[in-house]
Amino acid sequence: MKASVVVVSYRPGDWLAPCLASLADQADEVVLVDNGSEGARASQLGRQAGARVVRSSTNCGFASAANTGVRLARGEVVALLNDDARAGANWLAVAGRVLEDPTVAAVGPKIRLAGSYREVVLPGPEWRAPGDGRALGHQLRSVQVDGAEVLPRALGAGIYPLEHDDQGGQWRWTAGAKPWYVPVPEGAGPEAPVLVDGQAAPPGPLVRLVNSAGLFLDRRGYAGDIGEGAPDDGRFDQPAEAFALSGAAIAFRAETWRRLGPFAGYFFAYYEDVDWCWRARLAGLRLVYDPAAVVEHRRSASSGGEHDPWVRVLAERNRSLTMVRNGPWRQVASALAERARGGPDGGVRRRVALALPRALWGRARLRRHWAARPEEVWSTWAGRGTDWPKGPASGPAAGGAPAGGAPAGGAPSSSAPAL
Repeated sequence: MKASVVVVSYRPGDWLAPCLASLADQADEVVLVDNGSEGARASQLGRQAGARVVRSSTNCGFASAANTGVRLARGEVVALLNDDARAGANWLAVAGRVLEDPTVAAVGPKIRLAGSYREVVLPGPEWRAPGDGRALGHQLRSVQVDGAEVLPRALGAGIYPLEHDDQGGQWRWTAGAKPWYVPVPEGAGPEAPVLVDGQAAPPGPLVRLVNSAGLFLDRRGYAGDIGEGAPDDGRFDQPAEAFALSGAAIAFRAETWRRLGPFAGYFFAYYEDVDWCWRARLAGLRLVYDPAAVVEHRRSASSGGEHDPWVRVLAERNRSLTMVRNGPWRQVASALAERARGGPDGGVRRRVALALPRALWGRARLRRHWAARPEEVWSTWAGRGTDWPKGPASGPAAGGAPAGGAPAGGAPSSSAPAL
């Protein structure tokens, strides 16, 4: 089957050219959607790489730009690849083999974070602050690797999200003595020192980290990346079904896209991949994670990342809308009630309320494709794969599926948008 790859680019940094080069020997066609890049820089790089270029004069969001690219693609297999990702040489060949099965809606590779990470473990007892149910260790105000501040970019189950105070200070708590990981800056040596609040951290191994081995759905309706921030040590080397797949690197048949319809363009960015995959589940189709292919991803290079306030607003809004469009009514009501009761949210409630009629109309229109009831999909997948083993696997996970997840609370789905 002939394969087309769609790449959307709004802020083409030094990552776009390697992205396009990684497709040169495996794609029959590359469609580069210049999503309003300054000076049409993305268009220039796309033409230099031999891509078919379509330009938008403004940034219309990742979801709409991807829809444009897929609509123009001529391959029987169509894939999406983030502009800050590089495809392994066999990505499309593996995808094509999996998609020969008509029950499979889409297939995703193992997505691995670009670069190397240093493991850090800070000894000390776990404790709990009053009113805070988390197991806490150390409060970190600064983490530097080879002189570069990396506190916001640290990953892993051993460290909690960034927090702020009214004076502009920021910190992160460690989760007891669990390991966490810091990126080693390009050009730094393998023994680059790690300073935690000015003190040398105990030396740890240099590792590669998983970005996504498929997506899970938790019982609050949050989606997250299976394996995110875990060492790529063999735990995620078995093919398996996942609830959904990351739009950072996903392949599907053009016929399936036409059947299920495009991304929800009004989402702009985030959760459009989860919504599409959820629709595939409701249509009775499967989503497959196949680690025989690997894609390297420069996490959030083009979007600002999950700490950007606008990213969080989009992710929270679209999480609610995705639930309304696809979830069982009981869970929909619970999610909306939780949203209504919440504290300051940066305007998410208002944005959900404004888009709610459109989401309800979309649900009514899309249900003609349902082959399974929302309750069936929810009972099968909600809460499945939200935790994974904390050490190397000796073989396939129970049931033939890799275990995975992210800390409770839900990171945004990892499709990096063109913001």
